[in-house]
Amino acid sequence: MENNHYLLDTHVFIWWMKEDRRVRSEIKLLLQDPQNQIFLSIATVWEIVIKVRRGKLKVPRDWKKTLRESAFLILPITLEHVFKLENLPLHHRDPFDRMLVAQAKSENATLIAGDQKLWKYDVALLKA
Repeated sequence: MENNHYLLDTHVFIWWMKEDRRVRSEIKLLLQDPQNQIFLSIATVWEIVIKVRRGKLKVPRDWKKTLRESAFLILPITLEHVFKLENLPLHHRDPFDRMLVAQAKSENATLIAGDQKLWKYDVALLKA
């Protein structure tokens, strides 16, 4: 059986909220398919809150409502996810992105990522 677990990179989630054309039609269909489990890491929510507060990121004003009303499953950070970081190569130093890679690996999920630095990791990946 094909794996239908996907984890969204922060930017892909933001693009999805903004209905940005950078989200390819293939990915839009994947996100809409009820057979797929689409995860959003709590690390993504944490990153958005921090970067919006610092003025380094712009998101729709109603992003929290949009998130709550989405069908995305919130993926908490577990001890195993944190332990998985220990063996990740340092292709990327952003702690939020590294956590997403660790979570995707731990949860056997395909990471949907727009950040080319994440594409260097040995993780199931769908390039956005």
